[in-house]
Amino acid sequence: MRDRFLWIGCLAYAGLFTWLGAIKYAAHRNLVDFGIFSQTVASAFGCFCNPIEGSHWAFHFSPILYVAGAAVALVHSPLTLVALQAIAGALVAPPVYGLVRPRGGVGAARLTAVVVWLYPALAGLTFGDFHENGFAPAAVAWTLYSFDAGLVGWTLVAAAFALAVKEDQAIFLAVGGALGAWRYRGTPRGRVATIVGIASIAVLVVFFASVRPHMGASTGWQPWRFYAWQPVAHGVAYELGSRFGFLLLVFVPLLFLPFRSAMMWLAVAPLAEVLFSRMPTTFTLGTHYAGAWLGYVLVAFACAVRDLPVARRRTALAACIALCIVELAVADPMHPGLNLRRPQARDAALDGFLQTLPPDAAVATQEEAYTHLALTDPNAALLPETPSQPLASRFVLVDGDFPDSPRLQEYGRALARAVAQGRYVLVRREGNIALYERSAPAASAARAGQSSSARTMRCGAAHGDQRATCSA
Repeated sequence: MRDRFLWIGCLAYAGLFTWLGAIKYAAHRNLVDFGIFSQTVASAFGCFCNPIEGSHWAFHFSPILYVAGAAVALVHSPLTLVALQAIAGALVAPPVYGLVRPRGGVGAARLTAVVVWLYPALAGLTFGDFHENGFAPAAVAWTLYSFDAGLVGWTLVAAAFALAVKEDQAIFLAVGGALGAWRYRGTPRGRVATIVGIASIAVLVVFFASVRPHMGASTGWQPWRFYAWQPVAHGVAYELGSRFGFLLLVFVPLLFLPFRSAMMWLAVAPLAEVLFSRMPTTFTLGTHYAGAWLGYVLVAFACAVRDLPVARRRTALAACIALCIVELAVADPMHPGLNLRRPQARDAALDGFLQTLPPDAAVATQEEAYTHLALTDPNAALLPETPSQPLASRFVLVDGDFPDSPRLQEYGRALARAVAQGRYVLVRREGNIALYERSAPAASAARAGQSSSARTMRCGAAHGDQRATCSA
């Protein structure tokens, strides 16, 4: 684990994905989750909340976000979140390397680390929007590496980090703890597995019996929506085929080697979580749901590699590296053609407009603006998801230069009706960026636009953009 190759590779991986994430952010290609988690992290030592969910505790058990909150408190930038997820992705490789080296040698361990760095599923997770699941693969891999190495203390520390990611990891570690306790019963490893299993069950009980109710959760556990099966719209063949294709994308780059290891049993529950969902987003690479199973699959891969005959090991790893490169070339879950481009005039115009808004403005907007407001504006929110939902925010901001925005497409006509009916009035426009304010009860006040906050916006715009005017 003191191999310079390993740690230089981790540093390069983290640096590369931080750079790519910065390009993606500058191009306004982040989606809703980036904004939700930015607001949650920014309020980690306060309400731990965001306008979309309310308290994040009512949805998920994710104390790992306090780590992100501390980092953002030190460096208050959205790129801090990008860098944290890039570092978490890079840290998957060392425990996988450590599993292989004692029996496979330094050469095989290095090649295994290269496979991890090139693995498309991990690249898609690391490059995706910041999410608590981005920490799960490294936490899981370090837990299982420490357990395999007989490092009792580090096993418990790493397991604590995994349990802090999200409550589904408690389910998976409860299953893994039970399997480990049985497999190694009567040994120190068996006792460690028992402790991890009991701690995992305790997390589940505390979260569902105490934390969620205390934080005002009034509905069922939100992930249950993934399993509310209805009549299959596309047919059984389509549903099975899409899942089979997902499994090919996961295991072909690994030559199906994880199935040669008994460790693969630990991946059954997390893979079932995504495969039994009725929504394909859970079994689509490039989404945060890959974080649920990635650590377990890569550990099983490492255990299989170290058990291969010496003559086959290097060939198998070379083939894995080649297959990872091929998959990145033909089915890259990062979608670089869509997410990576140079900043354009519309990006600068939107960012410039957002900088003129007053702090803490209660503004509903589309994804491109929401994700760039979230870290500094706790009151920024999204346009409603369906036209039947009423607007609640005082201000609404839309940018027609981003016509592909899902929220703009979903709610654009409803907003136009609200404006036509006089419920929202235009207070400022720059190019295709329009800012509306909810009208005052008196029609004359609405027409005159005497709202002090609206005047603040106009004056702020005049201060920051000579094209704008500060007028009554």
